[in-house]
Amino acid sequence: MQVKIITPDKTAFEGEAQAITFPGNSGEFEVLDQHAAMISLLKKGNMRLKAGGKDQNFNIDGGVVEVLNNKVVVLVESIEDAQQGVEA
Repeated sequence: MQVKIITPDKTAFEGEAQAITFPGNSGEFEVLDQHAAMISLLKKGNMRLKAGGKDQNFNIDGGVVEVLNNKVVVLVESIEDAQQGVEA
């Protein structure tokens, strides 16, 4: 699936991914390839992205995710690479 992660300042990630786990307002949830259409609020927490056979962990400050036609658009206030502790 095609994934785009956007902050107010920049595009933090754009590319193909196999799975993404989000910190949703009602609990953690995962989006996989061919997921049903949805929109959800995100809370502050850890977002895990599986892309290119690698797992990436990001700390986000909340936002919104839209899944439609195998495309995922994530709008977040801020995002930081959890492993390196730097803004992505």
